[in-house]
Amino acid sequence: MTNATIALMISAKALGLQGKVIVPAFTFAATVQALTWAGLDPLFCEVDPATHLLSPAHAAPLLKDPEVSAILSVHLWGNGSNIDELTTLAQRRGIPVFFDSAHAFGCTHKGRMIGCFGALEVFSFHATKVLNAAEGGCICTNDDDLAERLRNMRSSYGRRMVRPIPVHGNGRFSEAQAGMALLSLEDFPANSAANKARLEHYHARLGKLPGVRFLLPDSGESHNCQYVVFEIDAQRFGLNRDELLRLLEAENILARRYFTPGIHRCPPYCDAVPEFTNALPITDRLCQCVMQLPSGHQVSHEDIERICDLICLIHDHADDICHELGCAPCA
Repeated sequence: MTNATIALMISAKALGLQGKVIVPAFTFAATVQALTWAGLDPLFCEVDPATHLLSPAHAAPLLKDPEVSAILSVHLWGNGSNIDELTTLAQRRGIPVFFDSAHAFGCTHKGRMIGCFGALEVFSFHATKVLNAAEGGCICTNDDDLAERLRNMRSSYGRRMVRPIPVHGNGRFSEAQAGMALLSLEDFPANSAANKARLEHYHARLGKLPGVRFLLPDSGESHNCQYVVFEIDAQRFGLNRDELLRLLEAENILARRYFTPGIHRCPPYCDAVPEFTNALPITDRLCQCVMQLPSGHQVSHEDIERICDLICLIHDHADDICHELGCAPCA
């Protein structure tokens, strides 16, 4: 597909969805915007505070809404998104569950490759992803008839078996994208191994620092280890996430927030579905405390040492820094 957003839009149409789709608000905006483009309404669901993944316990009550036609979950940070529980909930209701797998190329869930679950899964090959085609994506499904519908909708020519579809489009993957993706695919094992080494280095240095909680790959699973993500507990660390980011940026360390604000607080959803604005306290908390450290190919282990040294120094002198910056006391 041209990109993962187009892939999600086409997926929603190919699945014949109508009405509402249960989806997390703690995700990239395109996950939800693709539903809007497909004429669907998001029914925002809370996530698990420990894993950041869509919570089956919070999804179950939402299924009482008769307009719900599907569940769209996200394999955030590359970990499988409560697949068995969500699949069971969807089957009981007789609706599909499908997955935004943009973070999860090359990852496994209970020993099985992500990409084979649910009605379908959508991957991203954006320049920021571990498999990089500059831009692009793909859809994986075990349903042959659904695959033919997707092919018919993706392209106005070059179809194999014609299927009745609601609309044609142009979501084709270009030859240039394919060429770059193939080159990236060759490098994927080495890049994943390098990512793992960087993540382990960060965790070894910062994993026991008070107020820092890493989001790590599920134990025993294959993982691309792309994201070095953790939560900052302001009271224990001594500074909140945004104050730490300001200090890192002042030293030319380009860490970033992930994701903020939640999609339920972003236009147009804050106006279109205002009932969710104050209904997702776990999501709101995560939007205030989750951050990502630099972990790309150009980040050396010497760089990681310097970054970790600085974060430890900031923690050790948090009280003095707060006094200098005029920070509000950490509650």
